[in-house]
Amino acid sequence: MPRKKAQNGAPSNDRENKKPKKKTSSKKTGGRKKTDSTVKKEIEEHTAQEFLPDKISMKSLRAAAADCRGCDLYKNATQTVFGEGASKARVMFIGEQPGDAEDKAGHPFVGPAGKLLHKALQDAGIAESASYFTNAVKHFKFAWKGKRRLHGKPRRLEVLACMPWLQAEIQEVKPHVIVCLGATAAQALLGPSFRVTQHRGEIMPSLLAPHIVATIHPSAILRAPDDETRHEEMAKFVDDLRKIAKVINEHED
Repeated sequence: MPRKKAQNGAPSNDRENKKPKKKTSSKKTGGRKKTDSTVKKEIEEHTAQEFLPDKISMKSLRAAAADCRGCDLYKNATQTVFGEGASKARVMFIGEQPGDAEDKAGHPFVGPAGKLLHKALQDAGIAESASYFTNAVKHFKFAWKGKRRLHGKPRRLEVLACMPWLQAEIQEVKPHVIVCLGATAAQALLGPSFRVTQHRGEIMPSLLAPHIVATIHPSAILRAPDDETRHEEMAKFVDDLRKIAKVINEHED
């Protein structure tokens, strides 16, 4: 087969003339590849920052959050579930997202996992009057299964989109201790590589508050396979909270 001729009449070398393809970093999501620039653009386009009020207060934040459209989760959720508790709480508890009961009631931690948390706080000696409760994501993400709404784990982009609300809550409440309940909350504040299994119960310094600690979400206790395991996990959870109670009491002294 004759070789192709270049414009000057000389035979061309296809290998030499072929430009190397430029490599781009990509992330695969749902069968599609996303470049780093695409992910960055999505983060910039989907954020709650523009919905924050000009004058920040807990009252203005709660009112503004009711109309948040920072990500698409608002489309199916009943309402925004903003944080509640002491305005200057000594400890802030951060979960993943509101569940079915919270979505309907409009209040955080009122479902089965929330009731378990309140029982554990009582056992650990942490006063609810000194606590603030919120979630990393303010809308309920779910999938229908028949007539039931099943919890769906929020994507990293959805967590990042909701971050301005959480940051504003922390700045307003100024807790002495932040407690991350579960991986989603922990990774939202401590980075995506953080593992609760490796650092559970560790009292760590933070730029967000004097102390931050990560433990399991109380829903994990409810998912235990039997009563014996559930009892053991509850005891471990209360032990984690007792460490936090000690830090709070030392601060008050």
